[in-house]
Amino acid sequence: MDINQRIEELKIVPVVKIDNIEDAKPLAEALIAGGLPIAEVTFRTEAAYEAIKAMAKIPEMLVGAGTVINVAQAKLALEAGAKFIVSPGLSVEVVKFAQENNIPVFPGVCTPTEVMTAIALDLPVVKFFPAEAYGGLNTIKALAGPFGNIRFMPTGGISEKNIMEYLENPKIIACGGSWMVKDSLIQEKKFDEIQKITASAVKLVQG
Repeated sequence: MDINQRIEELKIVPVVKIDNIEDAKPLAEALIAGGLPIAEVTFRTEAAYEAIKAMAKIPEMLVGAGTVINVAQAKLALEAGAKFIVSPGLSVEVVKFAQENNIPVFPGVCTPTEVMTAIALDLPVVKFFPAEAYGGLNTIKALAGPFGNIRFMPTGGISEKNIMEYLENPKIIACGGSWMVKDSLIQEKKFDEIQKITASAVKLVQG
């Protein structure tokens, strides 16, 4: 399976923060039932490693690791079964580690210099983060001018209100978002609600 292609088909990557490991499986099941069998589980909590491990055991689920800021975390992500790595910024060491281990990596960029570094590392897709705070679609359009061969996965401030505007741009492979997997919904174990919001998001982006 080409992971970039699969991400582009799905159009949304839910950005997930899991505090309790027992929430990982029901959350994955809610996303699958909602028609979005993918998650970027962020390394912002101590439960992240075990959560990735639990989700990776579910055959339908495509699980990646997010907020990977160093090689030690990238190693843990790989060990846990993550199929892709997402970083908030561009670490050459993390990118090279991922490439050596044949795992897709999406480092965060928001400046021309960072995009040039990504191109020098032969990356076809980068995360644009934090998207809305750094000018959103206008900035992506501006960056796409001189850097025609690279594509973006914007994350940060994206919701059902603005996602279609982003996805209409051919330079955008997919968008990262957390509105269907809000911390409060996970903590309160409102997995039916997550499924419902996810299904609504899928309907929106898939037409």
